[in-house]
Parts: sequence; C-alpha cells; structure tokens
Amino acid sequence: MSRTNFQELLDAGVHFGHLKRKWNPKMAPYIFMEKNGIHIIDLHKTAVKIDEAANIAKQIARSGRKILFVATKKQAKEIVAEKIKNINMPYVTERWPGGMLTNFPTIRKAVKKMNTIDKMGTDGTIETLSKRERLQVARQRAKLEKNLGSIADLSRLPAALFVIDIQKEANAVKEAKRLNIPVIAMVDTCCDPTPIDYVIPANDDAAKSISLIVDVIAKAVQEGLEERKLVKEKETDAAPRQDGEGDAPKKLRARKNAPRKEKEVKEEESTPQE
Repeated sequence: MSRTNFQELLDAGVHFGHLKRKWNPKMAPYIFMEKNGIHIIDLHKTAVKIDEAANIAKQIARSGRKILFVATKKQAKEIVAEKIKNINMPYVTERWPGGMLTNFPTIRKAVKKMNTIDKMGTDGTIETLSKRERLQVARQRAKLEKNLGSIADLSRLPAALFVIDIQKEANAVKEAKRLNIPVIAMVDTCCDPTPIDYVIPANDDAAKSISLIVDVIAKAVQEGLEERKLVKEKETDAAPRQDGEGDAPKKLRARKNAPRKEKEVKEEESTPQE
C-alpha cells in the first residue's frame, strides 16, 4: 500500500527543486526535468522513497527504539515539534548541540541536571536558596529546557536520524555517520545525497512539503508503536499458560475425582459376591 499518491505530493509542491545553477550533479537520478531554470523532482521516485523510509521508521518504532528528528530551520521547527511530540519521539528544533551523539554521556548529564532542578522544586529544597540563587537556577532550567527538553527521554543513542535539510544539519549528519547511525532525510536538488542512507528527494524549503512528509513518517512510527503494544499485550495474555498455569483447572478436577474413585473401589470390594 502506497503511503502517498502523486497528486498529494504535487499539491504540496514537493517537486520544486532549486535553481539549475545551484544543483548537485549527484541528485541527477532524482531529477525529472528543468523548467524555467528550476529543477523538477521526479515524484514517482519520491513516492517510492517515502514508502521505503516509512517502513524503516515503522520497524524501528516496533522494536522499541527511538528515531531522533532534526529540523532547526524556521519553516520546519514548529511542524516537527507539533507532529513528533504526539508520538513521543525525541527531536531537536533549536540549535544542534555539538557532540550530541559523539559525546552523548555529557548531554545525558545536562538532562540529569534538569531533572535534579525539577526535584529541588518538588521536595522544597529550592525554597532554602536565596532569591538570587533561585533566579539563577530558574534561568539555567529554562536554558536546558529550550535546548534539551525535547530529548529528555532519550536515554541511549537513537536507532536512526530523520533530517530536514542536510546542508543546514551537516553536523548532525556527520556525527551520525561517525557512529554508523542510519540517516533518513529530505534531500533537495542542491544537496549531496551520498552520506544519506534513506534519501527522500523533496523540496525541503516549503512548509507544505515538509508537513506532508513528516506526517507520513510520524504515522508510520505510530503504526509501529501500536503493533509493539499489541504484541506485548498478547505476550502478557499468553504468559500464564507458558508456566503451566493454564493446566491448573485440569489438575484440580483430577484431584477432586481421585477420592471418589477410591471410594467406589472400596464399595465394590465390600459388596458380597453372589
């Protein structure tokens, strides 16, 4: 089943590439034609690549791992934050924190610091501080929340990255490549698709185009999470039988019947033979 059709992609302007003079020759396989000095992306290929990327995203979600969504450009930030928050996946929409993947333990320490400040608020420790200190702590908490709040649940390295605009997010892509983390990305005609594992040739500047593709990936992730939930529920239901507990009623019945049989035997023995 195709997750998008040609008309949807066309309506969202996914086919508009960059000016011909700005193109990257490595994107040639995904370019359909040139019109008025602008490259037009082959939407048939885009549809196939979206399906491929969505299936990978679904598998990762089903296995219980995380996909980190990266989109710091103005027209993509709000779209990603809104759609990805709903599926409980981590995302970066502010600045990419340098070394976020390659120096992951340090990032985790910063997240823990944020949790410690929250704990101070709940157990009343913060009340023992002076007004000035409280203000400093509040500012620190706000700064951490802005940069790292959306990745607070990321307790280990993500299984994949989803990137919008690989030129703008070049550092994120480099870090992922260094750690062999697969990258799914929307790639425009001005970009080099070589470092990307799952290329989605698409217009990465128009809000409509970004919204459509992020929506498809988010829905695939949601499907994976739901399937995982169903599998877990089935396993929970089946668990008692695996321990032999499912046979308990049979054993109970056998035990109840046993004395009756013995009684019948005794009665037979005591009955005088003719």
